[in-house]
Amino acid sequence: MHAERRAQIERNDVDDELSDVFRERRRLLALGYRMTGTMADAEDIVQETNLRWYRLDDAEREAIANPAGWLTTVAGRVALDLLGSARRRREQYVGEWLPEPLPAGVFHGALPRRTASDSDADPLDRITLDDDVSTALLVVLEAMTPAERVAFVLHDVFDVPFDEIADAVGRSSAAVRQLASSARRHVRENRATAVPRAEHDRVVRAFQEATRTGEVASLVRFLAPDVELRSDGGGVVSAARNVVSGADNVARFLLGVASKHPELTMSEQERGDGVGLVFRDGARVQSVMDFRVEGGRITRLWIVLNPAKLTQWAAAPASAD
Repeated sequence: MHAERRAQIERNDVDDELSDVFRERRRLLALGYRMTGTMADAEDIVQETNLRWYRLDDAEREAIANPAGWLTTVAGRVALDLLGSARRRREQYVGEWLPEPLPAGVFHGALPRRTASDSDADPLDRITLDDDVSTALLVVLEAMTPAERVAFVLHDVFDVPFDEIADAVGRSSAAVRQLASSARRHVRENRATAVPRAEHDRVVRAFQEATRTGEVASLVRFLAPDVELRSDGGGVVSAARNVVSGADNVARFLLGVASKHPELTMSEQERGDGVGLVFRDGARVQSVMDFRVEGGRITRLWIVLNPAKLTQWAAAPASAD
């Protein structure tokens, strides 16, 4: 009986340990996604991080006072290594590369919670701490150096102290602080001209209605003269290989696509940037379109058609038009 009891205690200890690690999975996925912009790379980061945890011996694990913090900093180190190879892959990518769009709520509750007064004090918090990540933010993160991105995500989003980030990335605390400051400046500059969500949604809905007219002039009203459209088909499905620039060109491109695919239905979806549009062929999501709105007009359109970046949408319900 004594042996059975001891075995049960050992099993419970193992179960508790596994529970602690798996409890961190969604949070680490949220971190990995912000680091890389794709769920596949985020999964790789989580897998490698967990492997490093399991490679520790019992004494090493017991010496870690904060397993969640250890996992976070190790994930940052893994992400830094992965970002170098990811950049090389993206240089060989067919056409434009865009971050993977995710349905709302995938990471709900995964981020550190801050008080309302904290987030109200700094508008930057409202975009970095949202569970649903803005495509505009991911595009800015993609333009950063790997070290800037890791420092910004670990510190500004996941509250990791600079000293711990320094250990993870092999730099001094002062250097990491400077990296995070540089990254924060990039984000602030990008958000400086962004409109409130209500204004974003108003313009996108007006644009949505204009697409139903099939008239170029109707669409051009809601497009900035220097608007840019990027579409990501990954070389798997048809998409514009290069940036489409200018209101008239973008309007004609969109109406041309619509005329070739009358079977597609269009619906609104809440996105990190505000309202976005999802296009379906029956139950299958064919593409996701996100927008940047400035000065009452759309300045950027991002369309993801690559099926490998739409797998999370298989169970996502359609919203009303």
